Amino acid sequence: MLYRHFDSKADPYRAVLDRACVRLAEATGADDFGDDAIPALLRAAAADLDGFRLLFRYAAREPDFRDLIDSITAASREVGRRNLARVIPEGPWLDWAANLIPGFTLEAVIAWLDAGRPDPDQAAERISHAVHGVMAAAHPAPHPAANPTV
Repeated sequence: MLYRHFDSKADPYRAVLDRACVRLAEATGADDFGDDAIPALLRAAAADLDGFRLLFRYAAREPDFRDLIDSITAASREVGRRNLARVIPEGPWLDWAANLIPGFTLEAVIAWLDAGRPDPDQAAERISHAVHGVMAAAHPAPHPAANPTV
């Protein structure tokens, strides 16, 4: 019965992915990675566990949906780069952080889901700490541990 409403078997899958994308964009916004970005991402993932996993874990492995995943990845990197450029100077470390942080954040959320959503009140803060660690590593300012005082 379901397939009568779609032209192919891939169409219902794409409809679920499209719905997951819309829900994610509505929950997180599309252009700013402020203080609420990670909590909003966690809330969106928790509200639509199956859609989130389907979108970021399973669809990424399917050639028929690679275009969708590639466009999400490119958009995330561009938004990340634009936001990170406020605190990291232009150059290869900005590029590194802009490529790493969106994928890392998604993997952190998926790992949190897979672990049974432990400490939901602290999960965003923990993931944020890790993201800020990447940002600190990308910043050219000397790290305090690099110049210990004796």
